[in-house]
Amino acid sequence: MPDPLDLLVVGECVADIVRLPDEADRVHPGGSPANVAYGLARLGHRTTLLTQLGPDGHGRLVRDHLASAGVVVRTDGGAAATPSAVVALDAAGRASYTFDIGWTLAPVTVEPAPDHLHTGSVGAVMEPGSAAVLAAVRAARATATVSYDPNVRPDLMGDHAAAVRRVEECVGLSDVVKASDEDLEWLYPGEPPEKAAERWLARGPAVVFVTRGGDGAFAALPGRTTAVPAAPVEVADTVGAGDAFMSGTLHALAERGLLGAAARPRLHGLTPEAVADVLRHAAASAAVTVSRAGANPPDAAELRAALTAR
Repeated sequence: MPDPLDLLVVGECVADIVRLPDEADRVHPGGSPANVAYGLARLGHRTTLLTQLGPDGHGRLVRDHLASAGVVVRTDGGAAATPSAVVALDAAGRASYTFDIGWTLAPVTVEPAPDHLHTGSVGAVMEPGSAAVLAAVRAARATATVSYDPNVRPDLMGDHAAAVRRVEECVGLSDVVKASDEDLEWLYPGEPPEKAAERWLARGPAVVFVTRGGDGAFAALPGRTTAVPAAPVEVADTVGAGDAFMSGTLHALAERGLLGAAARPRLHGLTPEAVADVLRHAAASAAVTVSRAGANPPDAAELRAALTAR
């Protein structure tokens, strides 16, 4: 068993207001980076989230939720209100979002220095806070591996060309990248996701994971791809599925001793057999999450049970 790592997630928290016809609104703690931090902590990892939260009811809900899993929350104290999103679900449980988000993160030093840093989503592209996120990523690379998930939200990405440039900058700073096929379609309309993943690999990551909803997921390594089917599961909703995939991915890499700056050479030599096992963990984590309401990723025992069932 590798020594425990200090994992840092940088990005937004969001109160997801889930809205269904003829039902009262349900509020779930959310936000892609916050979901990843929560998933990592539930899987037993020492996890800190650097974010912004307001002194309001939604902020208290999110803090209590994260604390229940053991996430240490650090803020810059700058948020006047906790970001929120109205989540509308269709008959198949697929989610669409309407956001009320401001992101003004100021530079904050987190000690101890992390062994791995994860970022993405709105926090990495929305000004002015994204500048602090990118500075944290650059500073961390000396001691940490880096992962990134663009988690594209078109309404919040701003100018398309500028958003693509920022996403590609983040990809170039990362060792592990995860995106959905829908993310890639928005970024590169009409381009096959395999082609986009190949081009991202040329920017420096060791591996690019691409999720494809009910069609499973694949991982791109230099010169080859490895795919895994989606687990058969009755879908409650898809909220947080990609974030659970991300936390499952990082958990599997950590269990193999492949996170942390000292492990970077081994991570960049990831074998097809190892990446197939990582994909299995990630897909199982996502399957547990979609089987129940909200962004509710598995703990370690639930993930083991899901892997056994697969």
